[in-house]
Amino acid sequence: MARNKHPAKKKRLIKLSTQTKWAPFWTVLKMYGKGKKVHPSRHTEVKRHWRRTNTKA
Repeated sequence: MARNKHPAKKKRLIKLSTQTKWAPFWTVLKMYGKGKKVHPSRHTEVKRHWRRTNTKA
């Protein structure tokens, strides 16, 4: 990738980088209840890794 990135491409990459994060911890309590131990990554919208899947950004 180029050293200097176009602002529009940077904006798209920033959006994609936020999609890889886990869901907030309180969503586990809201969805499954207090006693259930579930990892927050289980119900994230998009699971993407920079090496595993390519983006078209």
